[in-house]
Amino acid sequence: MNDNLEITAGDNEQIEQPEHPEFSQLLEKEQPSEEPVILLKNVDVYQKKMLILPKVNMTVRKGELVYLIGKSGTGKSSILKLLLADERAEGDEARIAGYDLKTIKKKEIPYLRRKLGVVFQDYKLLSDKTVTDNLLEMLRATGWKKKDEMMQRIQDVLESVDLSTKGFKYPHQLSGGEQQRVCIARALLNNPEVILADEPTGNLDPITSQEIFKLFLDINKKGTTILIATHDFMMIDEFPSRTFLIENVSLIDSMV
Repeated sequence: MNDNLEITAGDNEQIEQPEHPEFSQLLEKEQPSEEPVILLKNVDVYQKKMLILPKVNMTVRKGELVYLIGKSGTGKSSILKLLLADERAEGDEARIAGYDLKTIKKKEIPYLRRKLGVVFQDYKLLSDKTVTDNLLEMLRATGWKKKDEMMQRIQDVLESVDLSTKGFKYPHQLSGGEQQRVCIARALLNNPEVILADEPTGNLDPITSQEIFKLFLDINKKGTTILIATHDFMMIDEFPSRTFLIENVSLIDSMV
């Protein structure tokens, strides 16, 4: 069953922290608040109208970085689609970034998505446009108008992902890791409350994967909530955090 994340217009044991020279420094930030930025309570998760995960419960507080793991086809991407209001939400409560996913109107979905950043496994960059033009497309699509403000924002996010000199490049001129950094820069454009990442290192080698995870940790240190759906257990072992596991048609919280 294909579980890849696609968005239409408008995816139990506590792991011991390893010895890692930069890990503690990257996680030096204020403790997450008690306010949930993601709340699913007894929510049924569907994939193409088929129920695949009944009565899902998930609470993610503002400022947390959490992982979502499970075998392919178990519903990871479907949970992300639900959080993006791309799949219907049925259950007791379903909220993200202040929006009620059970009652959200179609005209409200673009406003919700401005508060969310999305990072894809396959990047979804426009191959015939430069890095800068890819980011301009996103800004225009989310309501930005003034060219000077857009260009300044693009420069800011490219600097934040160490690509300040790559704006003139086309995607095919970049490595896989650089393309994923552009994708992360795109996710940061609107200062999102939450970043949803679907297998962000699925196409990358271990060293590049480590760099991408460090970048996520650095972004999280600044207060952005991040939910990463991943199979990359090597990175989870190296950079442990709270983990939700999909197993036997259930979602299990590692903190419970």
